[in-house]
Amino acid sequence: MENSNPPSKSPSKHYGLNRQELALVCVTMVWGGTFLTVHTAMLYAPPFFFVSFRFFLASLFTAMVFWRCMSRMTFKEIQAGSLIGVAIFLGYGLQTWGLQSIPSSQSGFITALYVPMVPLLQWVVLRRPPHIMSWAGIVLAFSGLVLLSGPGAGSISLNKGEIATLLGALAIASEIILISRFASTVDTRRVTVVQLFVAGALSLMTMPLNGESFPEFSWYWLICGVGLAAASALIQLAMNWAQKSVSPTKATIIYAGEPVWAGVIGWLAGELMPALAFAGALLIVAGVITSEIRPTFLEKKEAS
Repeated sequence: MENSNPPSKSPSKHYGLNRQELALVCVTMVWGGTFLTVHTAMLYAPPFFFVSFRFFLASLFTAMVFWRCMSRMTFKEIQAGSLIGVAIFLGYGLQTWGLQSIPSSQSGFITALYVPMVPLLQWVVLRRPPHIMSWAGIVLAFSGLVLLSGPGAGSISLNKGEIATLLGALAIASEIILISRFASTVDTRRVTVVQLFVAGALSLMTMPLNGESFPEFSWYWLICGVGLAAASALIQLAMNWAQKSVSPTKATIIYAGEPVWAGVIGWLAGELMPALAFAGALLIVAGVITSEIRPTFLEKKEAS
């Protein structure tokens, strides 16, 4: 006999999002809040020391949770984790260094430029030319950067902190491509431990190159570091797990909310943006979203 009961909704769906997509939404909210935390920590500790402490501790947390499976580590997982770890080191290291001289809200919006950078990197590395909407998003995001970078509305005049953050955004775009490349062929738990450890080790080695020494003890950088270490472990695990089934396109649309959360939290903390910079921030968000939209009429035209 045919079942007369109506089919139940899939338990993996929440308000139109599946579990993986919902996890990335939570990642984005936490990610947005980390900018102000790092900005605060920079008052008490040098940047690469703090990044090293944060990621070494995150690696330790993750290894303690998944210690049973660590003995089965493969060379491919070490290779994948190392490559992603280099991208994390560059992304977060440059972002943290930049936060010494720019507000957390501005850092969040500049970092968001990694989204339109993804199709450009795919073009360079994979020889896949960007979609026309990606080009539109890149133009909008670049225009927003012009406004966000300073009072001169007609030209870019980036300071060192903004340049470092922009380069960090490029590294984060590389991280997303690398995660998508390896996520479906490796154990995400072991790769996460490796990538966090590599990011911490490279940051530690960079300290003398940046003229840094170990700071005096402070509860501020300790509490910020422990909190961010836990957040980093959760973020990387969630990204590696979710991007097994969530496409890079959909993932980057979800990540587009990151600078909004960074801006809101910065505003609640008393950071104010000039009207011109605020307009630039809105253009960057618009560019991020536009770069991932695929209108039906364009898809039909390309298919024909």
